[in-house]
Amino acid sequence: MRTWALRGHTPVLQETFNWKSLSMIAGVTLMRFYFRIHAGSIKSQQVVDFLKALRRHLKGRRLLIIWDGAPIHRSRVVSDYLAATKGRIQVERLPPYAPELNPVEYLWAHLKEHEMSNLIVREAWELSHHATRALRRMRRRPRIIRACYAQAELWP
Repeated sequence: MRTWALRGHTPVLQETFNWKSLSMIAGVTLMRFYFRIHAGSIKSQQVVDFLKALRRHLKGRRLLIIWDGAPIHRSRVVSDYLAATKGRIQVERLPPYAPELNPVEYLWAHLKEHEMSNLIVREAWELSHHATRALRRMRRRPRIIRACYAQAELWP
């Protein structure tokens, strides 16, 4: 972002919005990723809806979900849905406090540090709009997905 100020005076950009107002959920395959953006915190039913959407996109194939031990992943609603899939969705949990093993964390880091750095917005819809556009751009670059797996040491 370009800005200017009088010599000797550091320019100050005021931002009235933050990432805590939006939440994102993503699923990463070897060559593609899927995502959804939600206002506020993601609830259990939204996790279930995302898993259902993943199954539709992936043509009902069996899924192996690898995620952290967040309370939302262990909720009754999510557990009941997983049980109802009769083994079509298997879950493996990452060790506690190990975000460096999760490729999705590197996806979010790339989004924030490279695709949307220096972005200043005032409304939630603006952030959602820019994040959606950036994620769609990223999805067209499989090299980014491979890099996320490589960072997590899951790709040679």
